[in-house]
Parts: sequence; C-alpha cells; structure tokens
Amino acid sequence: MRGDAAKAVIRPIREADADSYRACLDTVARERLYLAFTEAPSAAEARFFVRSMIQRGLPFVVACDEADAVVGWCNIHVAPDNPLRPGFAHAGMLGMGLLEPWRGKGLGTRMMQACFEGAARIGLERIELQVYASNTGAIALYRKFGFVTEGTKIRARKLDGHYDDIVIMARLRPPQG
Repeated sequence: MRGDAAKAVIRPIREADADSYRACLDTVARERLYLAFTEAPSAAEARFFVRSMIQRGLPFVVACDEADAVVGWCNIHVAPDNPLRPGFAHAGMLGMGLLEPWRGKGLGTRMMQACFEGAARIGLERIELQVYASNTGAIALYRKFGFVTEGTKIRARKLDGHYDDIVIMARLRPPQG
C-alpha cells in the first residue's frame, strides 16, 4: 500500500510511540541501505531512547499514518553534558528515516522543518549528520536545508560485500549571543 502523505501527521514523539517507532526503525534498518543499524535496538533500548529525548527536550518528531502508526521519524540528538568534554552543547546529530511507501512525498521535508524549529528553540547552532554516498535522495534533501559536505570517509562501510562512502555534512546557524 502506498502511503498517503497528505493524510500523514507530523508531531512530536510521545512515550507511547516507542514501540511503533522501533517497528519503523527496524523495517528501515533491515533494508540494509540507509542506516548503520541492520536491525533496531531492543524494545527496552528504544523506549529508553525515546524517553530520554523527551525528558531532555530534544527535537524528535514522527510522521504517523491515519491509524497513528509511525511511518517515519526525524530527531536531533545532543550528547549529554560531560565535564570532561565541554564545548559541544551547541551541536546535535540528525537522524531520520521513512518507510518505503512514504518516501518521495515531502514527509522528509516536513519532518526536518519541524525538527529544525525545535533545534532553534533550544539554541542549537550546528546540526551534523552522516549519510551513505549511495543515498542520493537524502543528500539532495539535506542540501535543500542548507547542509554542506564537510568530508567523505572513503569505503567506510563494507556490507554484503559492497563498499559505500560516508558523507559527513553539517548545517550551521549564526552564533547566538
């Protein structure tokens, strides 16, 4: 069944979404094309991650279908404060994914816009990501949002006998204050 993007809702994730988010993540991971994961973490780990992101007020949105099932996600993770590694609270790492029937319909754009609004509210100045070079659709989306390539890890992944480069990208906002 093809996803009807016009009926999809983009909203902040809730703790009750953790299992549906995990199922979505697992489906995308098992494609073995787009994520470093080849399967989702355990249900307990997924619940912990969702709860932690919510408690810390970090940007995390989901796209949900008419049955309120998660069909995509976009989040920006910020490393927890560590007195031994100061100076990184202004930067976050973008993660996102969409189930195949929902791709190419503008949901990635809508999710990223919602996530970036959350990032601005909490003062993030640098959003970074890593994407496989073969994922040209995602790279085009990231460029649309102002991401620039900072470097490439050549043959960084070898999976199922195939190499893929990892493109390192970032989007910068002017410093605050």
